[in-house]
Amino acid sequence: MTLTEDPDAQKRRGKREALIGAMRAAVEFYTHRLKNADDASSARSYLRSRGYNGDVVDHFQIGYSPAAWEELAKHLVQQGITKQAITGAGLAGTGRNNNLIDRFRGRLMFPIYDLRGDPVGFGARQLEGDGPKYLNSSESIIYHKSRLLYGLNWSKAAIVTNGEAVVVEGYTDVIAFHLAGRPVAVATCGTALGEDHLDLLRRFSERVVLAFDADEAGAGAALRGFDKAVPGDLDLRVATLSQGRDPADLVAAGDTDEMLKSVAESIPLLQFRIERDLAKYDLHEAEARGRAVRAVAPLIRQHPDPVVRHEYAVLLTKRTGVDLGVVEQAMRSRPAPARSDEPPDMEPPPEDAAPRSPRRLTGQAKAELELLRLLLANEMGDRVIDPEWFGEEAHLRAYEIIGPVVAALEPGEAPDLGSLLADDERPPAVLLRRIAMEARPLESVGSVVNRLKVGAVDRRIERERRALDGVDPASQEYSERFAELIALERERRRLREMGNES
Repeated sequence: MTLTEDPDAQKRRGKREALIGAMRAAVEFYTHRLKNADDASSARSYLRSRGYNGDVVDHFQIGYSPAAWEELAKHLVQQGITKQAITGAGLAGTGRNNNLIDRFRGRLMFPIYDLRGDPVGFGARQLEGDGPKYLNSSESIIYHKSRLLYGLNWSKAAIVTNGEAVVVEGYTDVIAFHLAGRPVAVATCGTALGEDHLDLLRRFSERVVLAFDADEAGAGAALRGFDKAVPGDLDLRVATLSQGRDPADLVAAGDTDEMLKSVAESIPLLQFRIERDLAKYDLHEAEARGRAVRAVAPLIRQHPDPVVRHEYAVLLTKRTGVDLGVVEQAMRSRPAPARSDEPPDMEPPPEDAAPRSPRRLTGQAKAELELLRLLLANEMGDRVIDPEWFGEEAHLRAYEIIGPVVAALEPGEAPDLGSLLADDERPPAVLLRRIAMEARPLESVGSVVNRLKVGAVDRRIERERRALDGVDPASQEYSERFAELIALERERRRLREMGNES
């Protein structure tokens, strides 16, 4: 076997080290600010209310980002860190006059480390004022949220020792498990639990417990985990917490035993899924019992172990009263085809499918495709790209392929699309190959970015409006959400005005 040296490997290593260096300096800056600055008093008060002392702050390197627009950027430049490293690490973006603007302002800062212990990003909690409650680092060559778990760098040894990992929803929940003397918790970084997260955990334990809030959002997060792993591949389980109380709340209230008990009494994720589905039916009615069996039987069929399949079939028989033979017959049956009167799928067909009318692209979808074209040509410069700009899942997946590659290049350096995309038959790669061949001129970066920002704010406004529909207008939550909605509409108006000016 002939070994050849990649001439660009050293360059990539050098760029990564520069970004990690910028991140380390930022962690030190934020931590020092939390401990010493007058404007961080509210952050210190919040941490004290959670029961965090100086040792906790030092262990997790918690910090505070000042509310001013460019204090971190100025500090880093004074430390000799280049503008390219600062923006490449997602610590700042560039303003209209090409000046640096801090990404995080007026927030409690939780550094996110990779498995090697290098700081690669931040989770930032808003303490007061307008804006989203949590803001995470944008994707970069060092920060890929789909392949990172907050706290795994600290907990991996304990996970191996205890033979168990616990996945929680937030950074403070991870810290809660450490304070409880069981440092086995991790959290996703502002994204849903995915296959790459489970692949990470497989390295350290086969038993993974999902400890999410006992509300609809928490149950939904747990159920999404069901679709990310073959049942039986992992001992994937669910711990049901008290309604409205997360691990951080339980530990802060001194109810550590309740939290640990819920983990110890966790149930298999497939069982949790079955019980959730059965709860949708009135099992006192014959027809409802039939629908329940037809709904649950395909779930049981997915389990690779025939013994386990039989045991779940027995469970379904006990819960519904339907004969075991009938349940097993339902498990062997395939679902009926969709009715002809159901609305047609409006997603684009595969390349080898029969032709039909394609879905009409919205203006936002067109802007997302244009951003991908700009990336393929490496014309984005030092612009920091926020994955939240993508409203189309297919476009986000395509960005996840090309974004990190372009981020590792020098401005204007053409990516090697041949080696990257030639043999990749995944739909996102097929999409990138198609748009790379379009001969029309590229749009201006500023115009595309502005449209994408407007679209992202539009989606957040729509989510807030839907959320308000289910909140009591007399509650504090309603007031807070309404204030956030007003702030978002103000931001949308500002962005549209900027777009009109350009």
